Amino acid sequence: MGDFEQILQTSWPILLMIVIFYFMLYRPQKKQQKERNELLSSLKKGQKVVTIGGIYGEIVSLTEDHVMLQVADKVEMRFARTAIANIANKK
Repeated sequence: MGDFEQILQTSWPILLMIVIFYFMLYRPQKKQQKERNELLSSLKKGQKVVTIGGIYGEIVSLTEDHVMLQVADKVEMRFARTAIANIANKK
C-alpha cells in the first residue's frame, strides 16, 4: 500500500496538468469548432456574409462545397464554403 501512495504523490502534478490542458485548450477548441460548423451549415441564400479575406457579399447560390457571392452590381465571385468567416451584422 505504501508503493501506491508514493506513486500517487509523485504523479498528481502530471494528472493536474492533464486536467488543466483539457479545460484550457481542448474543450474550448471543440466548442469553437462546433460553432463554426453550425455557422457553415446554416448559410442561406440572401444572407450577407464576410469572407476570411474581408470581402463582403450577399449569397446568391450555395452548393455543398462552394458559395457564390454578389460583391457588387453584376459582380459575382465563387468561394469555398469554408472561406466564410461570419455573417455580416444587419444594422
